[in-house]
Amino acid sequence: MAKNTICLWYDKDAEAAARFYAKTFPDSSVGAVHRAPGNYPDGKKGDVLVVEFTVAGVSCIGLNGGPAFKHNEAFSFQIATDDQEETDRYWNAIVGNGGQESDCGWCKDKWGVSWQITPRVLTDAIAAGGSEAKRAFDAMMSMKKIDVAAIETARRG
Repeated sequence: MAKNTICLWYDKDAEAAARFYAKTFPDSSVGAVHRAPGNYPDGKKGDVLVVEFTVAGVSCIGLNGGPAFKHNEAFSFQIATDDQEETDRYWNAIVGNGGQESDCGWCKDKWGVSWQITPRVLTDAIAAGGSEAKRAFDAMMSMKKIDVAAIETARRG
C-alpha cells in the first residue's frame, strides 16, 4: 500500500466499484480484497471490508463502512482527456453504468463518487488567461459533457 492513499467509503459495493474503475480507466487495477475478521455493525465475518485499488495511477482503498456517509462533490476524481473520443468514452462509461450527468464536465458514478471529465483543451484555455479563458469558461458553463469543438471555437473567438 502506498504511503498516502485515498480512502473512499462505500455502503457495500467497494469491490464492484474498484472493478468498474479498473475496467474503465488506464493505469487502474484492483489489488488485495480484505474480508472482515468478525461481525461489525454493518456486516458480518467474511464480508468484503476493504479493497485496495488504483484509479489512473492514484492509490485508493474502498471501505465498506455502511450507509452512514455519502459521497458528495467536495471530493472528485479529475480525469484529463486528449480529445472528444476519450471524453465521450469515460463520460459514457460512468453515466451509462447507472451514473448521472451534472454541469461543466462533472458526473457521478452509480456509487455517488464525483468525476470531472476534463479535456486538456479546456484547462489549456483557462490557463491562457484573458479573453480566451473567459470565452472558453463561458462556453463550458452551458455544458454538461464538455464539447471539445465548442471549446476550441470559443478559444478562437
